This record gives sequence, structure tokens and C-alpha cells, in this order.
Amino acid sequence: MKFSTKEDIEAPIEAVFEMLCDFESFERSAMRRGAEVQRLDDMRAPGVGMSWAAVFDLRGKRREIEIEMVTFDKPNEMVIESTSPGLIGQMSFELMALSRSRTRVQVELEVKPLNLSARLLVQSMKLAKASLTRKYKQRISEYAKGMEERHSRTA
Repeated sequence: MKFSTKEDIEAPIEAVFEMLCDFESFERSAMRRGAEVQRLDDMRAPGVGMSWAAVFDLRGKRREIEIEMVTFDKPNEMVIESTSPGLIGQMSFELMALSRSRTRVQVELEVKPLNLSARLLVQSMKLAKASLTRKYKQRISEYAKGMEERHSRTA
């Protein structure tokens, strides 16, 4: 199952990519929502091989997930893969400079089941695809607006 959306952001491509690389803020955000997040690598600069382990509750069940950076092409592309028992996910961010102060970000999320229970989960997601797609696009849009606001405060 795949979700995809594009957003145009009023900020230079380098600034947008740097904001996407603020992994500490993503970790803190997940922890505020009740997740346990642990960094597995000891890399000082963002790049391929960065990895995390996270544990969180979702729909009444304890979920474990491992996340790894598999592509890091500054400032054009970043791909993150996640694996959990039953599911593999891949999230990609492709950036394109529209002008010196405007950037288009294409964000794709693909989820693939590995077992029968995950297949049933993905099948139920397909039934709700329209509402899930709407929520996905709304979340990405809100995040893009936040990036614009952060950039305008620092510029």
C-alpha cells in the first residue's frame, strides 16, 4: 500500500533538507507521544546507516520497530526503511529546487505485509484508503507549513 503527496515550501532546498535532518526533534516528538526511542548507531553526522529502535502502543498492542536510513543524498533525497514483525515500510523524501527560495518535497510512504495478520491489516487499510490518504496529505501539509514558519523566523 502506497501513499504519496507533494508540498511546495517557501525555503531554499538546503534549509528544507536540514530541517528534515533534525532527527533529535523527531525522537523527542515520538517520546512525548509515549514511544520509547533508542538510537542504535553512533554516527555524528546524518547519513546512510543511521538507525533507531522504537517501542510504542498502537491500538492496544505493544509494537516494536527498527528504522534505518538507506539513502542519503544531500540535499536531494532521503529514504528511511522500517521493519517490524509483519510489516516493512519505506518512507522517501525527494526534494527539488523550484527557485532559490522555493522547494518542492515529494513524500512517499509504502507499507508491505510480511505475514497473514499484517496482510489483513493492510487489506483493512485499503478499505479506508480515501480517509487515510486525506489524513496523510493533511499531516504532510501541516509539517510543511511548520517548516516554512521555522525558516521565516530564522531568515
